[in-house]
Amino acid sequence: MADFSSKKIVIAYLGPQSSYTHQATVDSFEESKYILRDELSIRDVFDAVQSSTATFGVVPFENSSNGSVLYTLDLLVDREEALPEIHICGEAYMDVQHCLLGYVSKSFSSENKDLQSSMSSGSATPTSTKPFPQEPRSKPLTDLRHIKRIYSHPQAFGQCEAFLSTYLKGVERHEVSSTSKAATIVAEDKEERGTEAAISSRLAADVHHLAVLAKGVQDVEDNTTRFLIIQKGSVNHKNQSLLPDKLQILNDLRPKRKALIAFSINHETQGALANALLVFKKHALNLTSINSRPSRIRPWHYIFLVEVEGEKEFEDPDLLHLALKELDTVTEGNKWLGCWVDRFGM
Repeated sequence: MADFSSKKIVIAYLGPQSSYTHQATVDSFEESKYILRDELSIRDVFDAVQSSTATFGVVPFENSSNGSVLYTLDLLVDREEALPEIHICGEAYMDVQHCLLGYVSKSFSSENKDLQSSMSSGSATPTSTKPFPQEPRSKPLTDLRHIKRIYSHPQAFGQCEAFLSTYLKGVERHEVSSTSKAATIVAEDKEERGTEAAISSRLAADVHHLAVLAKGVQDVEDNTTRFLIIQKGSVNHKNQSLLPDKLQILNDLRPKRKALIAFSINHETQGALANALLVFKKHALNLTSINSRPSRIRPWHYIFLVEVEGEKEFEDPDLLHLALKELDTVTEGNKWLGCWVDRFGM
């Protein structure tokens, strides 16, 4: 059971409030039992946990339609060794339904103007690289010809490419730290009111009093983002007791677990990567994903991050622990990044 006998525990998350990370944090940590504190950037969340000003942090990790959040991967790799004690201790999944937020134009009315303008014909334009472009899933709820700039997180832009290239082709895109930050910018910019829009959540529209110009603008309906919960220090009984029960690795229930491991190899050794991956197969560990990031030690040298399904006892070595020992023999080095309960489908 979670231990709440002392003062409330601080949870840092990528804000501002109404961000998808905020929603995932609320889903994982009851606000009545924890202090939820928004941070300006993913790096700020990591720093808060490393400095112990927050006990846990929640950061976006990957999206089902647009892949990994590269900045989170880079912080986990920790090339500068500024975050040596960060470990993953949990995960959360959030269904992401993007909306286009802003202000309805006073110059055009959806009642007397055809929304299918030359810029927003409703059909994606074929190009040499995309001769059969994906059609958008939704249409605007109002005219969009007044929009000059769109703000959002890079991941959100990637998840809404069909809608943007169809109805807002050529409109400036400005990347910001989160989708809720995008909504904040649009709501606060009085001088440009009406010409800016944000890709964000319906909750952000309510919080910032913005109109929903289009809803469900993501490319795929089952658009899900996975978030990681991080802590300082390795997973053990003491810090596990501070987590909500649904995030704890309970030995008696033996839930399915995931783990993340980073390693580097000698790229000049033939079959070096294959030899490293065969270690997991030998120990009957299911490798579910692999990412790579430049090591920045030398050009074209990479650090690999692999996620596996398995179980790691707190005290006694098991299959995964033995695999790590063998991994030492076929890599230049590896780093254990944590173990957590698999919450997919929970």
